[in-house]
Amino acid sequence: MRATKLTLTALILTAGLSLTACQGDGDSASSAADDSGAAPSASASSTSSGTSDSDGTAAGDDGTTGSGDESTTTASAQGSGNGQINTGPCKTANLAFDTAHGMGEGDLLVSLKNTGDACTLKGFPGVDLRSQDASGPLSAKRSEVDAPLVNLGNGETTRFTLHYPPAEGTGAYVSAIEVTPPAETHSKALPVSLRLQISDGADQKVVVDPVGTGKQ
Repeated sequence: MRATKLTLTALILTAGLSLTACQGDGDSASSAADDSGAAPSASASSTSSGTSDSDGTAAGDDGTTGSGDESTTTASAQGSGNGQINTGPCKTANLAFDTAHGMGEGDLLVSLKNTGDACTLKGFPGVDLRSQDASGPLSAKRSEVDAPLVNLGNGETTRFTLHYPPAEGTGAYVSAIEVTPPAETHSKALPVSLRLQISDGADQKVVVDPVGTGKQ
């Protein structure tokens, strides 16, 4: 009986020690879980460098956004005249004029060189011929040629052609022409030397083509 009691007592003590050890391990695991659960939360809040708006646009520490508006604005600011901003119709003050006789008799080439920012020309120029042999200026009529849109970058040149009936004899001497570019009201006087035929209806044969047509 004594041996039996000792054995039971040893079993009870062993079971008690085992239970105590299990409870101690559970407390350690719970404590470790609590510690590991708190660490990620603190780490996430401390390592975040920016915030996110409701529309998904990221904002950095300096308050700037990555929405791409800057690249869009830069692209839209570019114009068609060799990468320059287009200023609209070319102004008379920003054009340099020159004249030359064409290959055919009775053709006068007038060149317009852009000396300013990129601009456009479309349509017929106004051309008035000045002659001491005429009672007044002779205005050129428009041809039936379609007018193209001409984009002129800085330093670029375009031309138009003035057609006139050349004189077979003495004719009427023309010493200057006044040119008004399309969409402009200011003209430029250019010295020339040509003679027009003097006959009925001769003025109807003075014709101008639109800018950007003919020999360029």
